[in-house]
Amino acid sequence: MNSIVLFKNNLRINDNPALYYAAKHSEKILPVYIYDNINIKKILGSASRYWLYNALNSLKKSLDGNLCLYNGDSSKILKETVKKYSISSIFCEQPFLKNDIALFEKLKRELLQCGVKVNVFNCTLLWDPKLVLKKDNTPYKVFTPYYRRGCLEKIAPDLPLGKPNKLNFLKINNDTDIKDLNLLSKFNWYDKMDNLWKISEDSATQIFDSFLDSSIYHYKQGRDFPASNYTSKLSPYIRFGMISVNRMWYELNKLDLDRNIAHYKSEIGWREFSYYLLYHFSFMETDNLQTKFDDFVWQNSTEKFNAWKKGETGYPIVDAAMRELWQTGYMHNRMRMVTASFLVKNLLIDWRLGESWFWDCLFDADYASNIAGWQWTAGTGADAAPYFRIFNPILQGEKFDNEGKYTLKYVPELKNIPLKYLQKPWEYSIMLDYASPIVNLKDSRENALFQYSLIK
Repeated sequence: MNSIVLFKNNLRINDNPALYYAAKHSEKILPVYIYDNINIKKILGSASRYWLYNALNSLKKSLDGNLCLYNGDSSKILKETVKKYSISSIFCEQPFLKNDIALFEKLKRELLQCGVKVNVFNCTLLWDPKLVLKKDNTPYKVFTPYYRRGCLEKIAPDLPLGKPNKLNFLKINNDTDIKDLNLLSKFNWYDKMDNLWKISEDSATQIFDSFLDSSIYHYKQGRDFPASNYTSKLSPYIRFGMISVNRMWYELNKLDLDRNIAHYKSEIGWREFSYYLLYHFSFMETDNLQTKFDDFVWQNSTEKFNAWKKGETGYPIVDAAMRELWQTGYMHNRMRMVTASFLVKNLLIDWRLGESWFWDCLFDADYASNIAGWQWTAGTGADAAPYFRIFNPILQGEKFDNEGKYTLKYVPELKNIPLKYLQKPWEYSIMLDYASPIVNLKDSRENALFQYSLIK
């Protein structure tokens, strides 16, 4: 029996159930990746395409060069491939997003008509969203009861499977090269990233193991300080499934549980909750989960939005974070909250515009986490931060970057002013080659609260 292993968002060989069971139950396997630019609802951003390019190279190497690449309509490609190579089964990952589910159901129907059995496995999440419900069989909308009562107390995640014992490949001529997927921009912005990230499955494992050896024991408090090295920075690898969350979960369980480990596990839980929300409330992909915000008046200033994107708002901690994003494809988690709050509350710019920018610029631009995170900060989502919770960028900078290391790394034009003025340089008596604040914090906060009062 010849089988296709269809890769999508889990580009690894270790603890990949689809690959593992295909190898176990097939005579020969044909690993396939299709960059479907026909059925994809939201095309990957520039940063994600760069990461995908490298992740596919890593996967192909792990599969001894036997990964077959295709570009186009998944339905047409699969039907042609199963017929041409006498494929009897397809092993693939379970979809959880609306668009992916619709495409999967279509493929399943068409392949069954061709006599091909489709085997689906949860390769992405610890907990299947449809299995986690309240006592009244309705979905949770608050994280803590979802995570504690719905998940931890009821369902043990699947144990990691490890690597297949042996992979017997079906050898074919695949004329598509990775360059034919057109993942990389013609504007060569990404060369600088090659020295910042090692994009491979082995690197993901090494980073995680190193994190468990030291940084995790400072995670609870240290994760708030962007200049420190107490976060794992595994999010891009998790996004592209280059490391298994099941393996991570059970490796964490081997450690003596303390507040640091518990908090890191809860962050994995937040990723799960994001997928859970979009699974049960798919309309929040584009619309406010809290519909009262449909009447909220966004100002959407193009000039201010562009200043925010460029890191030229005049607020150093905000600008540092936006420049970190531009220069590295990554942004520290607390800084994501600070910059998002500044955009939607101080600048009154629609969260969907910020979400779109992060989608294009982040290496870890996870569809569910990006949307749920932006709605949380904007106050429009589930278990959201109250709209009246508005981060003060001056205080955030002074508290979480009190030595200025993070700020000055990305805003070096402020290196010569006294530290006490770093987060409010307009109070320094000497003229600086730095942007003036594009908005008054006090006035913009009061305006945001006034706009919110109109929809309460």
